[in-house]
Amino acid sequence: MPICLRDGVTTLMSDETIQRKVEHLEVALSDEVESNKISFWQDVELIHTCLPEIDIDEIDLSVSFLGWKLKYPFILSALTGGCKRAEKINRVLAEVAKHFSVGMQLGSGRVLFENEAYLHTYRIARDIAPEIPLFANIGVPQINKQNFEKIKRMVESIGADGLVVHLNFLQEALMIEGEPFAKDRLSAIENLVKFLSVPVIVKETGCGISREIAMKLKDLGVSALDVAGKGGTSMALIELKRAKLRNNLRHERLCRIFSDWGIPTPISIIEAKTSGLPIIGSGGIRTGLDAAKAIALGADLVGMARPLLLWAQVGTDKVIDGLEIFFNELKIAMFLTGSRNLSDLRKKRVLIKGQVREWI
Repeated sequence: MPICLRDGVTTLMSDETIQRKVEHLEVALSDEVESNKISFWQDVELIHTCLPEIDIDEIDLSVSFLGWKLKYPFILSALTGGCKRAEKINRVLAEVAKHFSVGMQLGSGRVLFENEAYLHTYRIARDIAPEIPLFANIGVPQINKQNFEKIKRMVESIGADGLVVHLNFLQEALMIEGEPFAKDRLSAIENLVKFLSVPVIVKETGCGISREIAMKLKDLGVSALDVAGKGGTSMALIELKRAKLRNNLRHERLCRIFSDWGIPTPISIIEAKTSGLPIIGSGGIRTGLDAAKAIALGADLVGMARPLLLWAQVGTDKVIDGLEIFFNELKIAMFLTGSRNLSDLRKKRVLIKGQVREWI
């Protein structure tokens, strides 16, 4: 176990947990880990309105989400925390979330169960942006009654307004250190929702949420769903890179076989929306036009992760510039469909073709 220093205090840290976080971050930054065989958003078309009867400056991008009024329909998706490099990234992202008045999800807080030496890498987001909706994060394998108090303490110590529970069983099945144990997870989520006094969002990690599971999660009392469907960053490809680093041929093979697994994001938005819960559309959202399509299909917000991570390496201004372009693209798409606000956009006709149509 490595010895780490924080504020002059020597503490013992879990070598495996910290090393895994560092590797995931480095692989996501340095390698091509996106599901780029097809852009499923190309199969979704908005219908052009040749006389939109609005001025572009009239368009309102604001939205209400779980009681918060956000300036834009956007949330910074879960990225990192729990290692030294994460503090700088979360500082930058919190500055961006504050600038745009949008929400932010933190990376998994599992490391804080072992000790709180890296609490500041998460807490920095609340310190920088005290007014944004901020969500702590934990994986569903870590939810059990023995951990409920730890989860509550994690949320409180970070200063989070809610909790994201991420579903990552593809990764757990492929990861060398994985825990592919999913028995009784629905009841665990239900009990956690009852135990906590803050909103709980359930989020996939690249494989999407089906209608059947969305309906079950609604019945458990969760507050919202983040579909995180196939089409963006692939956890299978990330684990493939990690397996190569270890020359682990067995896990390389597994990761290759399942690298195309999952429900495409457009389909998952359509399916999850039938639950009636607020929906975050994430997974391969790369432009404001993608965002407009996701909202037209039923998403309340859209989320993005890896592009923000890459921009954050340059600095806050780079992320702000990138998102200003993104939001301008969204506004133009709304203008060209005659959508004065997001509610109007959700009422517009959508043409669905190709593989997405086949799924439907």
